[in-house]
Amino acid sequence: MRERKGQWHTRLDFGNSYGSIFCVTKAASHSGLASAVSADRAGLRHTAVVRVTHWITTLCFFALLVSGVELVISHPRFYWGEAGNVQTPSLFDLPIPSSRSSVKTGYKFVLPDQNGWSRYLHFQSAWLLVFTGLCYAIYGLRSRHFRIHLAPARADLSWSVLGREIADHLRLKPSTGSGASYNLLQRLTYLIVIFVLFPLMIWTGLAMSPGFTSAFPITVTTFGGQQSARTIHFFLTLVLSLFVLVHILMISVTGFKARMRAMITGRTGTTQPQPGKTSPAANGSLPESPPPRAHPA
Repeated sequence: MRERKGQWHTRLDFGNSYGSIFCVTKAASHSGLASAVSADRAGLRHTAVVRVTHWITTLCFFALLVSGVELVISHPRFYWGEAGNVQTPSLFDLPIPSSRSSVKTGYKFVLPDQNGWSRYLHFQSAWLLVFTGLCYAIYGLRSRHFRIHLAPARADLSWSVLGREIADHLRLKPSTGSGASYNLLQRLTYLIVIFVLFPLMIWTGLAMSPGFTSAFPITVTTFGGQQSARTIHFFLTLVLSLFVLVHILMISVTGFKARMRAMITGRTGTTQPQPGKTSPAANGSLPESPPPRAHPA
C-alpha cells in the first residue's frame, strides 16, 4: 500500500511539474505579444531591437555597396556558368574603366586598384549583416513582430487596394495610416526584402566563396556556377539599391524629421493611452451626461 501511495505521489508530482512547465511555456510565448502591445500603447513605433538592427544593417549595406563597386571595377565583365575570364566571351560588360590592365574595357587608362581593402571590408560587413539578420529574424518570430506589424490583413489583400497604394506612391502621396502601422505596399515590400532579396543576396555571396562551396557544393550548383551567382548577386544589388533610394524618398515625402526621430528614439511624437487608462471610446462606454439643470419657477 505504501508503494502504491508513493507511485501516486510520484505521478502527481510529475503532473504538477508538467503543468508548471506548460504554464511557463505558454506565458513565454505570449510575452513577445504583450511587449509589442505595451510598446504600442507607450507610443513606440519601433522597439530597441528593430532600431539597432536597422542602423547596423544600414551601415553594413553601404559598406557592402562601396566595397562591391570597387570589386566590380576590378573586373566589370559578367558571365554565366562556372568559369569566366578575359579569354572567354562575357554575358555583358559594364561601360566603365577597369582597375586592372589585363581587363580590356576600351579605355586608354586604368583606375587605381582598390581590390585589397575592398575585399576585406566586403567580407567583414557581409558576416556582420548575416549575424544582424539572424538576430532580427529570431526577434521577429519570438515577439510576433512580423505577424503584428508586417503581415497584411486578409481584407487588404486585393488588387484594388494594392493598385490604389501604388498610384498614391507614384503621386508621392502615400497613405501613412496611423502612427504605428504600415500601409499595404510597405508591408509587402518589407516582407519581400526581408525574406526574399536579402536571403538571396547572402546565398549568392556565399556561392562565390571557394571555401564555403567546397564544404557545401549545393550553394553554387543551384545557380549553375560561381559566375552565374556573381551575375545574380549584381542584379540583386541593383534592386536593393533602388529600394533604398525609394525608401529614402518616401521618408522625405512623409516627414523626414518625424521618421528619423521614430527610428532613433522609437517615439512617434503622438501620445497614446497608457496601460490601465482606457478612454471611454476604447472601452465602449460613453461619458456621463451632466445632471439636468433646474428651470427657474
